Amino acid sequence: MDNLEERLMNIEMALANQERVVDDLNQVVIEQGKVIDLLQKQNQYLLSRLEEETVKPLSEETPPPHY
Repeated sequence: MDNLEERLMNIEMALANQERVVDDLNQVVIEQGKVIDLLQKQNQYLLSRLEEETVKPLSEETPPPHY
């Protein structure tokens, strides 16, 4: 009977360890999701700024005062 109890205890410890690993991985996935969301927002912002053509063509630029 001791062998059965020992096996059961080992299984319970392994299960507890697996639950901890799953919880840790879940937290990593949640944090990565937040980072991905932030990066997507930053990317959209940069794309919108690029589409606005913030830089004038060279023909429209006024020369610096020292010319």
